[in-house]
Amino acid sequence: MYMVTFKDIKNSNYSAIFHLIYHNEKLSKQEIAHQLQLSLPTITQNLVKLEKEQLIEKSGQFQSSVGRRATAYALRPEARISIGVEIQRNSIRMLAVNLLGHVFQETEFSLRFAQEDHYFRTLCNKVKAFIDSLEVSKEQVLGIGFAVQALTTKDGKEIIYGKILDCTGLRIERFSTYLDYPCRFLHDAKCAATTELWIRNDIGDAIYLSIGMHLGGAIIIHNQIEMGNEGYSGTVEHMTIDPNGPPCYCGKKGCMETFCSVSALLREEETLDSFFSELREGVTSYVLRWDDFLKHLAFSIGNVHQVIDREVILGGHLSPYLIEQDIDILHDKIRKQAAFPSKESFVHLSRSPKNGVPVGAALPFIMDFIYSI
Repeated sequence: MYMVTFKDIKNSNYSAIFHLIYHNEKLSKQEIAHQLQLSLPTITQNLVKLEKEQLIEKSGQFQSSVGRRATAYALRPEARISIGVEIQRNSIRMLAVNLLGHVFQETEFSLRFAQEDHYFRTLCNKVKAFIDSLEVSKEQVLGIGFAVQALTTKDGKEIIYGKILDCTGLRIERFSTYLDYPCRFLHDAKCAATTELWIRNDIGDAIYLSIGMHLGGAIIIHNQIEMGNEGYSGTVEHMTIDPNGPPCYCGKKGCMETFCSVSALLREEETLDSFFSELREGVTSYVLRWDDFLKHLAFSIGNVHQVIDREVILGGHLSPYLIEQDIDILHDKIRKQAAFPSKESFVHLSRSPKNGVPVGAALPFIMDFIYSI
């Protein structure tokens, strides 16, 4: 039989107090004692310990019309931080995230990807300079997540499929050699889905589609990203839509990627801004192209939804440009080709910010730390 020790109880109290403060803006000793049904001496002892470890701080006093005003205790958001780095072919987006998952510093710069030591040293020097600019101690930095357009091992140590950047087999040591912090690779679409999960508590099960220059997908089950046995669950971007369709970078033809990505929508030298400016003005050629894009997207979503009857969340670079009318048209096209009648609307726009990918690369370190207390 497992016996609960005094040490277990002390650790439990410490954890409960930290998590209560974490989920509330400010609390007094009395409020903590009331909510957790713990004695004031126990509360005081643990608050002192949390303050000493610089996880919380005194944050003013509560208003009171009678007697002494109670001291307010609050989380120190920057007590621990993590870094998210989004690697694209020609650019890097990098940001710092605090314990609340809020971005408090970010930067972006051009750097062409290459599997060369010069590239890894240059990027790592940029990361170190970025961390130095934050004026935090080494102990405060929980880790660095590198979001890549590639599939990775579950432990984030190696890229197992990286056709877009031609980086299959790349190991995290190429970065961690220069960075004295925990580092890991993460699939960019799954990073975006992680951010979506962080800011929402009502997802449960869903399919997440990140529609950027390339398409990416993730499956969410019980508020967790489903990785699958080999790490490629949710990669609907390589579901075949037309076996005689355009060639995909994966080597097949007619993948969802070739019809439903931003690359499939835009023509050379075109941007999302310029495309949607013409579309919203009602220019016929753009309206027709958009209708064709939505047709293929509806066909693809309909197939996925028939397998997994759950909410579909549209994120990525395309999502900020979508309006309610686009979603209505999409639903209408899905219903027309569906095998089973349904009036329920199940396609929704992402609520995550535009930098959902690098935020999602940083969040696992934050979550691991929070859960460890």
